[in-house]
Amino acid sequence: MAAVDDLATQLARTNVDSTFELSFKKKGLKLNKADDAKEIVDAIQKCDRMTALCLEGNTLGVEAAEAIAKALRQHSEFQRALWSDMFTGRLKTEIPQALKFLGAAIISANCNLVELDLSDNAFGPNGVVGLVDLLKSSSCYSLQELKLNNNGLGIGGGKMLAQCLLECHEKSVKAKKPLSLRVFISGRNRLENDGATALAKAFKAIGTLEFLAMPQNGINHPGISALAEAIGCNTRLQHLNLNDNTFTAKGAQAIAKALPKLSKLQVINFGDCLIRTEGAQAIAGVLKNGLTSLQELFLSGNEITKEGAMDIVESLENTQSLKTLDLNANSLGEDGCEDVKVMMESIGLQDALGSLSDDEGSEEEDGDNEDDDGYGEDEEPEEETEGDVNDDPNLQVKGSALSPNKAVVSAKDFLTFPSPSKLLQLGKNGGEALLQELGPDKNDLEKIINMIMKVSIVVNQDDEAKVKACECADRLLKHALTTSSNAGILAANAFLVAMGLLKSEDKKQKVPSSITGPLLILEHVVRQGYFPKIGREILLVFISKPHPMLEKSGDARHRMLQTLHGF
Repeated sequence: MAAVDDLATQLARTNVDSTFELSFKKKGLKLNKADDAKEIVDAIQKCDRMTALCLEGNTLGVEAAEAIAKALRQHSEFQRALWSDMFTGRLKTEIPQALKFLGAAIISANCNLVELDLSDNAFGPNGVVGLVDLLKSSSCYSLQELKLNNNGLGIGGGKMLAQCLLECHEKSVKAKKPLSLRVFISGRNRLENDGATALAKAFKAIGTLEFLAMPQNGINHPGISALAEAIGCNTRLQHLNLNDNTFTAKGAQAIAKALPKLSKLQVINFGDCLIRTEGAQAIAGVLKNGLTSLQELFLSGNEITKEGAMDIVESLENTQSLKTLDLNANSLGEDGCEDVKVMMESIGLQDALGSLSDDEGSEEEDGDNEDDDGYGEDEEPEEETEGDVNDDPNLQVKGSALSPNKAVVSAKDFLTFPSPSKLLQLGKNGGEALLQELGPDKNDLEKIINMIMKVSIVVNQDDEAKVKACECADRLLKHALTTSSNAGILAANAFLVAMGLLKSEDKKQKVPSSITGPLLILEHVVRQGYFPKIGREILLVFISKPHPMLEKSGDARHRMLQTLHGF
């Protein structure tokens, strides 16, 4: 959680220069009696201005807490209580008392608290009892960051916390100083549905959250749905982390309804949430139409199949700010992983894609049961019915790939998001369909070769996709090379520019990260009778020269050179 805390602090701390922090961080002090705390008490008393006190990594008893509290009363400017991991080895009966002393000091000094961090203190619901007075007080009307990560709050603690926040908000509104909580972190707290639902009511009322992190809380779709409604009311939200709860498709669909309201959202972490393919598609539908500020999307470990992953990738076409997409440990299968990589490259986001090394392989996905409450019951797979794609007489299955005689996707759909599976579904007249898609530019050799590049980029080996790509290339080039003068020179030049082997005059020209596919298709093309001799000679000169792009595709380059030397 260190990185999360750092980011949350950056969000909430708007005036760093005014902060003076007195820190005893990780000194390992055992503070039992008042005398044990003398060093800290003296330091507090000598401070002219102390806006933050860090006691992280020490252990604080009741008497020592009382002594520190007395010194704290002198500092009405105090704003940040950085008190994570400071009750190691303490009895659960001690912690509430210690917190009450410290809270009473803050109230007595009329402090305007900005941050309260009590993470990594395993005080359970009893700990919240020690915070009730403070959280309901006017000292917390100014609270911006509340960090209660890994406290073992349980359902009871979550409900108490929610009630405190609601009461604080109501009183602050009456005082015309409305609580504007910006950061709430409460991971690993066993809040479950009831605790999450209670907190959702508080979040809905407050409506100012910018950073919400509630991972690992055993929340199922009823609690997720309650949170989704509250999240939709917090339109300033930038960071949303619900990792390792159990959405199922129902929870994901509820969250998807809230997402369009969050135009500032930069980080979504729904990893290990069992959203499945249906949930991924619901989220994809939202991403396709908005969330242009999104920078990080974590959807690992969700039983998402290739279909759902492809929908997610397609939805990101206009999200050019994306830095990270994590789809690891899903059920894409080998072909699905390759298709995702190709599609990410086609929309210029290949650098954002994380590793897919832990993919769990393609399996027939279990259908989401409408009555599934997300508690982990097994679900029966849906039976195939009449009209299934596999029953279409115009489609034959070879291995795991479709080999269509009839187009099931359009040329426009393929060109928008190229993939091997879509290429195979262009139909037997795919080359002609691609040519017609060029419209008035169908005689423009450069544009035709750019289209061939889009086709060839989905190829990386000798398979059905390569055969189909070669068929399309033949149809496109036969047309182009018979309608253009100096066709051989122009074609060779266009291929070299498109592969990044020659500098383009167009500064916006995109170069693929790998030219293995283009080289494999070009190796087929140069063997055809329609390809001019002069074009082969030019290609041989340039492909023989050292170049990083060629070195990355060594095997395909070797095959190309062998073919060219054969003429």
